Amino acid sequence: MAYVENNTKVNEFRLLGLTDTPELQVPLFIMFTLVYLITVIGNLGMILLILLDSRLHTPMYFFLSNLSLVDCVYSSAVTPKVMAGLLTGDEVISYGGCAAQMFFFVAFASVDCFLLAVMASDRHAAVCKPLHYTTTMTRSACVRMAVACYVWGFVESTIHTGFTFSLSFCRSHLVHHFFCDIPAVLALSCSDIYTNEIVLFILAAFNVFFALTVILTSYLFIFIAILRMGSAEGQKKAFSTCASHLTAVTIFYGTVIFMYLQPSASHSMDNDQMASVFYTIIVPMLNPIVYSLRNKEVHNAFKKVIEKMRTLFRTSF
Repeated sequence: MAYVENNTKVNEFRLLGLTDTPELQVPLFIMFTLVYLITVIGNLGMILLILLDSRLHTPMYFFLSNLSLVDCVYSSAVTPKVMAGLLTGDEVISYGGCAAQMFFFVAFASVDCFLLAVMASDRHAAVCKPLHYTTTMTRSACVRMAVACYVWGFVESTIHTGFTFSLSFCRSHLVHHFFCDIPAVLALSCSDIYTNEIVLFILAAFNVFFALTVILTSYLFIFIAILRMGSAEGQKKAFSTCASHLTAVTIFYGTVIFMYLQPSASHSMDNDQMASVFYTIIVPMLNPIVYSLRNKEVHNAFKKVIEKMRTLFRTSF
């Protein structure tokens, strides 16, 4: 239970949002609506494309379809509420709604973090051990790795959300953020949050450094293998299979490192909010774009689906 100073139950919080300038609210609403539409259409389109084209039924695209699903869900946990606040000015979120938003955002953001690590391992197996790739990255192995990512994400989110909402809230109901992020909600508690902060630090550090260690180690061996290749054509082909994933990793972790690993003295609410906008709203939109721009297999699959639709349309009329 959460109580304020007069011992009445806290039923809701108020998100202070991105701006209190009326002139900016409509332009920001239009921008975020376009971004969210591109995010949903792009990620669901990528999943559909992978399902429809049998040539994309490989480990790499299996993980990519899961990444697209995760990006779509964790963006949906935040963006619609931001859009509603900008359009109507209603920035109130219920106590249960705040807990649910935190739970789903943390869960799927954590899954995203580990899926990127698993995808790096997949690229390592494809480039460094091509002869054993089909026996190493079997369907059952891929499913187990994906399930492990989801299980850890939901376990971690349960711990964070449970610890956070077991506290008493008596200082204020104003969340100095545009969504119910863990640090912003903890700042409202009148309970001792030392344990929460330690748990948050340990789990966040484990996520970032474990996943980054897997990714960096995988790419170290990948680059060594590429440099040892005799032909320039082989090097180009090997690098092209990793370029999209490496771009996605750079975008995601570059933002996370800027957000969480800068000195505390250099933190500012405005900078933190801008970084949060990027990794909660912009990054999920960029992933399907990154994976489709220079990917010939995706281009060919898309052309094949369009051609099938044209043929179906012609035969129907």
